[in-house]
Amino acid sequence: MIITSETELVALRDGLRADGKRIVFTNGVFDILHAGHVTYLEQAQALGDVLVLGLNADESVRRLKGPERPVNSELDRATVIAGLRSVDHVVIFGDDTPLTIIETLLPDVLVKGGDYTRDTIVGADVVEQHGGKVVTIPLLEGRSTTSIITRVRTV
Repeated sequence: MIITSETELVALRDGLRADGKRIVFTNGVFDILHAGHVTYLEQAQALGDVLVLGLNADESVRRLKGPERPVNSELDRATVIAGLRSVDHVVIFGDDTPLTIIETLLPDVLVKGGDYTRDTIVGADVVEQHGGKVVTIPLLEGRSTTSIITRVRTV
């Protein structure tokens, strides 16, 4: 598991391609890790040889989810995610979407959760134009960071 910078993506991509590796990419906040996250990431990793995960930076999370998020800092979230056996590389990004990473990495497989459709997945067109495929993975029912936060606040 490696925490990679956006500037290292080209070398990472080229090295993996030279080794004949199939690159899978997904992204998200992964604020409070739960069984839904772990299951999703294991299924994503099974679609290729190397799973690269784009992790929203703290400022991006605040813009997308509000001033009280994230609960855990980007470095803490990256460390926890990088510790999972299914994740090979973590890239922290500050934009609201991972489009720049997707355009640089050009993964063979772009994965998002089942709450997305092909038309709502950022970068789907880029991946498909370069011969890759887009896959959605069903979510594990009843598992979400938001529901955990809500439950904790009511205790």
